[in-house]
Amino acid sequence: MNQFIDKIYRELLPGVEIESVDPHNPIVVHHVPAPWQRLGAGNYAAVFCHPDFPNQVVKIYAPRRPGFEEEREVYRRLGSHPAFSECFYAEKNFLVLKRLHGVTLYDSMHLGLRIPKQVIKDIDQALDYARDRGLHPHDVHGRNVMMLDGRGFVVDVSDFLHNEECYAWNNLKKAYYWFYLPFLSRLRLRVPYFVLDLVRAGYRLFRRLTRS
Repeated sequence: MNQFIDKIYRELLPGVEIESVDPHNPIVVHHVPAPWQRLGAGNYAAVFCHPDFPNQVVKIYAPRRPGFEEEREVYRRLGSHPAFSECFYAEKNFLVLKRLHGVTLYDSMHLGLRIPKQVIKDIDQALDYARDRGLHPHDVHGRNVMMLDGRGFVVDVSDFLHNEECYAWNNLKKAYYWFYLPFLSRLRLRVPYFVLDLVRAGYRLFRRLTRS
């Protein structure tokens, strides 16, 4: 772990260039020093990995974007749990996290992969575990949960300190049991991304209308 942290300070932090242009859209990664690679980007932070350290990732928050202290506290409360990542180090606006391998449920729909019921049960149990530790699971949707070998994982916990109602996971479960399990799971359809994005946009519009 010390070697990995040393590489972060010597290679990644001096060379990476990230910018949050719009807080409602993923941040822009302008440059990543080799051999580091970008794994993904959210609205406030981006995640990077190094080929020599396959089991850890680095999550760096963009300048002047909030969330670092809150996410560090979330991981402190979660501790070690098989359905969540784990924080090994947190300083200077970045976190070193255990890497979770798998496919998001969103990508699983696109690839036509079957989503077993155990995946949904694992995520339900993980969210109950988080609530028992004074957290409030928030923004848990198809892009923030993954599966591997029939088991479920929660990828993004950055909003788990938000003390407000969030129906995203409950609504996804309803769609799973009412529509996916009896119909789509038997067909193994590969759903194009543009269709998934339309469904996602329609859901967001529905939520805004029902809250107004």
